[in-house]
Amino acid sequence: MARRRIALLALGALALCGLAGGARAQPGAPRAPVDAVPSGPSLEARLAEIQRRIQEALVYPPIERKRGVSGEALVAFRIDGAGRADAIELARSTGYPLLDRAAVRAVAAAAPLPYVYGRLEVPVRFQLDPGR
Repeated sequence: MARRRIALLALGALALCGLAGGARAQPGAPRAPVDAVPSGPSLEARLAEIQRRIQEALVYPPIERKRGVSGEALVAFRIDGAGRADAIELARSTGYPLLDRAAVRAVAAAAPLPYVYGRLEVPVRFQLDPGR
C-alpha cells in the first residue's frame, strides 16, 4: 500500500514536470489539470461540479439581459485549500465588459469549490432563456 502511494506520488511529480510517458511538454502548450487528490470524486466529477457552482452563482447583468446580449467568457483561477478561487483572471472576453465582470464575480462567489490542483480555465456562459 505504501509503495503504491509513493509510486503514484512519483508519477504525479513526473506529470507535473511533463516527463510522464517520456514526452516533454511543449513550451506554451496548454496543460491539462493534474489530479493531486488521491481519493474521492474523480477529476472529471470535480470539474463538472466547479462549472455547475459557477453557473449557479452567476448573476446575469439586467442591462445586458434586456439588450439581448449573450456570450461565453473564459475565466482562469486556482482553488486554495479552503475551496476559494484565487488569482482570478479573465482569459477570454465575451466582448461585453459587464458580462466579463459578472463572470469573474461568479467564480469568486461560487465557493466553496472542490479542490483541483493547478490553474483552471472554466467557461462561463451567458445564455438568454427564450421564454423570458
